Amino acid sequence: MELQKIILYYGFAPLEDPEAVRLWQKNLCESLGLKGRILISKHGINGTLGGDMSALKKYVRQTKEYPGFRKIDFKWSEGQGDDFPRLRVRVRNEVVTFGAPNELVVDSNGVVGGGVHLKPEQVNQLVEERGDEVVFFDGRNAFEAKIGKFKNAIVPDVETTRDFVAELESGKYDHLKDKPIVTYCTGGIRCEVLSSVMKNRGFKEVYQIKGGIVRYGEKFGDKGLWEGSLYVFDNRMHMDFTPDAQTIGHCEKCDGPTKQFYNCANLGCRDLILLCDSCAKNDSNRACTHEHTRGRVETVG
Repeated sequence: MELQKIILYYGFAPLEDPEAVRLWQKNLCESLGLKGRILISKHGINGTLGGDMSALKKYVRQTKEYPGFRKIDFKWSEGQGDDFPRLRVRVRNEVVTFGAPNELVVDSNGVVGGGVHLKPEQVNQLVEERGDEVVFFDGRNAFEAKIGKFKNAIVPDVETTRDFVAELESGKYDHLKDKPIVTYCTGGIRCEVLSSVMKNRGFKEVYQIKGGIVRYGEKFGDKGLWEGSLYVFDNRMHMDFTPDAQTIGHCEKCDGPTKQFYNCANLGCRDLILLCDSCAKNDSNRACTHEHTRGRVETVG
């Protein structure tokens, strides 16, 4: 059996005909036997795909032939062949659903007015130079931070990215508007939008990690400022950068250490439950008995 891989990527570029791009991408993926999820809007593309390494290389090569997608940074990780149940390619108003499609401005160079991109080593340099003044701001859904986050990061109380605008406008973060803020998310796409949304609301010094947590983890593993595991939007549920990754999550039933999410056993429920191996063996623990973390998959980066 050929080596399996997963790619995570996004690209912001003005698309005059998102539906035509959707059909092209769908046909391309089907011809290569790839599965996963691709979202397309007038602002660009966002996807996670899995399959044979040779097929993914062909996909990358052909996708980069499109003028607006030439600069896309494709991030590779290990796959198992069954990480995605099917292929979904859809057109949406936003590639990341912040509920502000008319606020985002995109040109041939990407998002206009977003945060300054920092390479992983530049993130560490910023912290070394400015110490506790630097604020890490999680750009993901709150449940993702339960198993991994940057040290001392602020984790906004959001269930979906659509909640961020109201969260920022609530005033609870106004005291941070003059501080250096480093936004971060899985692969970087959510922070492209979040950093722009924050700057539009008066946050003066906003940064984003180039390539997101994925690139930072590839560079520093578990010896940098990241701690724990990374939640991922496929059947793996999480990934570690090294065998030395800390387990910072806590089982919802016994409070024991864990990093494993499980799908709720109730039909039609899309929630995720964080359980240790022992508690997961009891089927009744996998069903909603109280209001817990929502694991709604709405973006892939």
